[in-house]
Amino acid sequence: MPLTMAKVGEEQLIKKIGGKPEVRQFIENLGFVPGGTVTVISEISGNVIVHMKDSRIAISREMASKILV
Repeated sequence: MPLTMAKVGEEQLIKKIGGKPEVRQFIENLGFVPGGTVTVISEISGNVIVHMKDSRIAISREMASKILV
């Protein structure tokens, strides 16, 4: 399922990054890599704030929909 459907507070395992090669590269440069874990902290209008590797990252709904957990 895409990260946009993950429940707030639950740790998720990243299974795949979708999208065009340049979009996948951008997302992976942010630290979202298959096998890593991510926790949704909050969701506002579809945009999400996630906790990953001791940092918080805000990503748009469009980017979050390309991260499959």
